[in-house]
Amino acid sequence: MGKIYPDSGVELTPLIAKNYDLLMKFGSFGKYQGFINRAIEKMDIKPGDKILDLGCGTGKNTCLMSKFLSEDEGAKIVGLDISEDMKKQFEKNCQAFPFIQFKKQRVDESFDLEEKFDKVFISFVIHGFPHDVRSGVIENARNHLKDGGSFFILDFAEFNMEEMPPLHRFIFKKIECKYAFDFIEKDWKEILAQYGFHDFTEDLFIKNYVRLLKAMK
Repeated sequence: MGKIYPDSGVELTPLIAKNYDLLMKFGSFGKYQGFINRAIEKMDIKPGDKILDLGCGTGKNTCLMSKFLSEDEGAKIVGLDISEDMKKQFEKNCQAFPFIQFKKQRVDESFDLEEKFDKVFISFVIHGFPHDVRSGVIENARNHLKDGGSFFILDFAEFNMEEMPPLHRFIFKKIECKYAFDFIEKDWKEILAQYGFHDFTEDLFIKNYVRLLKAMK
């Protein structure tokens, strides 16, 4: 089966999917684990939170979030992904947490899980879609959030690629798809505000190239 979006970097081949966490570590110069841990700590996860993880991948981030949750408090995480290889890794990585579920679902098309969540999280996925498709992801996040809930986007920050150090720029151009190049140029607070989100906060990582952007519904 070919890619849905031919130029996308988030639709992974089976080989890349199986080695995704290793590749992310390489692409971040070994800083992947550290900033992921710090970003999830910044989410202020409560023991009883219900969290929707869009494009959950291997479940690595999901498992990190689960450490702040309590099944006794009614906590729940639902991870969505379309990759069968990611599904296998997710279920293996998260098998110790009975309150975690995996659903095979595209995040760029409209869906209804028939429940609302306290937090919606998406990590290094939305930049890999054409810009006109990203609106569907944002709408899915908004539609599945409770009033007062939080939408977290962990992804590239806004920056000028030509101002990056040569080695960083070379790696970024080599490993990222063309959709990422326009993602970093857009004002995402302004975009999210158009969908009714407000009260933005952000935390920056890896020399300010990566950002956890929080938006309230």
